[in-house]
Amino acid sequence: MKKLLFPLIVLFFIFTQFLFIGCAGSKVSSSGNDDEKIEILPSDRLLNKLEANRRKIKNFEGSGIIKIKNSQMDNSASFRTTVIKPDSIYLNIMGPFSIDLAKILVTNKDFQFYDAIQNSVFKGEYNDNILRNIFKIDLSFNDLIDAFVGSVNLTNKLYRTPDKFETVYDQYVLTYIDSVSHHSTIYKVDVRELSIKEVQEMDEAGNLVFKGKYSKFNIIEGVAFPYIIEIENVNTKESVNIEYRKVSVNKSSAVIEFKIPADTQVIEW
Repeated sequence: MKKLLFPLIVLFFIFTQFLFIGCAGSKVSSSGNDDEKIEILPSDRLLNKLEANRRKIKNFEGSGIIKIKNSQMDNSASFRTTVIKPDSIYLNIMGPFSIDLAKILVTNKDFQFYDAIQNSVFKGEYNDNILRNIFKIDLSFNDLIDAFVGSVNLTNKLYRTPDKFETVYDQYVLTYIDSVSHHSTIYKVDVRELSIKEVQEMDEAGNLVFKGKYSKFNIIEGVAFPYIIEIENVNTKESVNIEYRKVSVNKSSAVIEFKIPADTQVIEW
């Protein structure tokens, strides 16, 4: 079982990083050209705008290339993903010539994982521990949804003032310090597009443990979305580059179809 799920474990580990770095925003209004001043927001209004825009995305479809590098692999693969809020996430990993390698569907009720090479599907009921037990990650269903649409849930920060907040050139810089671990998380947000362009996590001694960079933003439905995402776990020397080739949001035609061969072996989890 561990052998079959290893590629998914790695992939889902990567996507958990979005929980700390997701990017969502809309353009800040300005009075004309780039030479004129733009509105500088206080931290509470900035957080409210970021959170409001996160909630604008009701469904999401994306496809592209994911590159994974760690001590055990240095590979890339094509993928497609569909997210329909509030209850469904679908992921399709493909090999050369768009050949299916794996499919996974997770809802707030159940999950299905299809291994095309073994022609087997693993399925079972969803519970609070299912992602942790199967994919070896500490991730809730709602967090998983936010991860795939490249956003961060700021609900728990709406009523918390950043430990440090400043405007440096064309970026807001927000710093939050965890009261237990004393790790600092630093968000750098573009002043104009309100997109999170960089995130750093520092340990208590000030050493960098995680970093993420986001670029090639497009404004979709008023939300700034990064088509290129570069993530690195410094301590474990693991990195991932995700390049979206195609993205669409809030399509009325968005549906999830989990199709597998009739002779697939079914294994209840």
